[in-house]
Amino acid sequence: MPKLLLVEDNEMNRDMLSRRLIRRGFEVVMAVDGQKGVEMARSEQPDLILMDMSLPVMDGWTATRHIKADAELGRIPVLGLSAHAMSGDAQKAVDAGCDDYDTKPVEINRLLKKIETLLNRETA
Repeated sequence: MPKLLLVEDNEMNRDMLSRRLIRRGFEVVMAVDGQKGVEMARSEQPDLILMDMSLPVMDGWTATRHIKADAELGRIPVLGLSAHAMSGDAQKAVDAGCDDYDTKPVEINRLLKKIETLLNRETA
């Protein structure tokens, strides 16, 4: 069962997304801000991180840069999530180190395909 770290500050988004992912066979651990996300990436060693970009304490771009700069954590794929659908937001996430990017509100089937692609790339 792949372990996903969901870093999301919005309780409703966290609840909805975690329930959907658990129903599809994922183990889900959660953090509510970017700093906790970095700490939990270290302690939980997830197979993939779903990173909201607009977070308190430390934003998702900064948290992703910290994770990707760490020799132990840098191998973990990060899928950036954001309600910002402006031109350039996806590139900003990729520039921060995200392996892929998706917009909110989350379309679960599209997100699952991206998760599976990243997990398969990790094991290949």
